[in-house]
Amino acid sequence: MTPRDVSGDDSRWSDLDRPPLNAAALRRGLVREGGLWSGIEVVAATGSTNSDLVARAAAGKAAEGAVLVAEEQSAGRGRLDRRWTAPPRSGLFFSVLLTPGDVPVARWGWLPLLTGVAVATGLSRSAGVDTALKWPNDLLVTVGGEERKAGGILAERAGEGGVVVGVGLNVTLREDELPVPTAGSLALAGAVSTDRDPLLRAVLRSLEEWYDRWRAAAGDPTVSGLQETYAAGCATLGRTVRAELPGDRSLVGEAVAVDGDGRLVIATEEGVQEAVGAGDIVHLRPA
Repeated sequence: MTPRDVSGDDSRWSDLDRPPLNAAALRRGLVREGGLWSGIEVVAATGSTNSDLVARAAAGKAAEGAVLVAEEQSAGRGRLDRRWTAPPRSGLFFSVLLTPGDVPVARWGWLPLLTGVAVATGLSRSAGVDTALKWPNDLLVTVGGEERKAGGILAERAGEGGVVVGVGLNVTLREDELPVPTAGSLALAGAVSTDRDPLLRAVLRSLEEWYDRWRAAAGDPTVSGLQETYAAGCATLGRTVRAELPGDRSLVGEAVAVDGDGRLVIATEEGVQEAVGAGDIVHLRPA
């Protein structure tokens, strides 16, 4: 699908509870000399902001700090190519281009975890919502005493020196709009604000802070404080989990740590600890 610019969308005020984002105000508030964010574009609809930004980066048409936001995605993707769909203007769906050339590539795997910390921090400040992190890339909120997924993060390489990190976050989704019963939104979690403009500004400012700190430490998760902060907000740690691993293998045990490479360390009943770098994690019981 070709992106549609919001300026040409005649129906953008069709849901008065979901006003459009103000691209000009976002640029004024976030793009500054010496800052990370180099440009912010808001489109009415596209297939996937990640796919679009990866293509732009590959073609040399995007610089570090480019932010692409869509009011609606028709082919948004999560991990394992899962679809991510939501009503127009009901959430924040955006991607950013990062080029951490001064950080060893081996540490780039921390970027989705760093983004999770940044999103949770930004939402705590702006929405008053306690957002927990499910390893490696899910954003959880509590709705009616139940833990539900309100968002996700997807990182993809963009050419030789870039990474595009995409975030999908349900903001005003109502109960009857949820794609699955286990989904949630900031509104259902009792957010003090669901105004997407300040929410996006808070998240991007938080992401800039954490990215700058991580880069200044050459990507070291300990020196930057990232590893400790992620562990403190990770709902997976301390739980019995099942890891669905590549090759149709599964591993059951207690999630005991996130190691220096961002991998989840699982201790099995046999007393063996295994670090998992990729896989689907199922929480089997509360912490």
